[in-house]
Amino acid sequence: MFFTLLLITFALSITVSFLVVSIFKKPLGEIFSRIIQDSISAAWQKYIIFATYVVGISGGVRIYDLERYITARHKDVEILQLTLERWTIEIYRTIIETLQSIAWMYLIVFIFALIAYVIVRGFEHKNANKQE
Repeated sequence: MFFTLLLITFALSITVSFLVVSIFKKPLGEIFSRIIQDSISAAWQKYIIFATYVVGISGGVRIYDLERYITARHKDVEILQLTLERWTIEIYRTIIETLQSIAWMYLIVFIFALIAYVIVRGFEHKNANKQE
């Protein structure tokens, strides 16, 4: 039963990460092509997509929490049983933790992207004033 839970949480984390990547792929591409006006912007976008999967899966599949179903945390304590209610909670927690992990990562990426955008706009404005 534990291995089934592990595989389902893994598959669910991959699926949620895929959906998030699908939603944000175009905006990320536009942001990076605007900030980094070079072919390397595509490489940065690929890296952020890869990082999205890594962060999403590692956030959704919480090995430490899942260990409760195979080992007792303390001596003389029973191992938790996987009931229907626990399955529901674990699936819900997997979805929420995956989304939360990705949201934090994207928040950091977009903060740095905003700072970079302001810097790029400043240089563009400065160069436009020099040409006039």
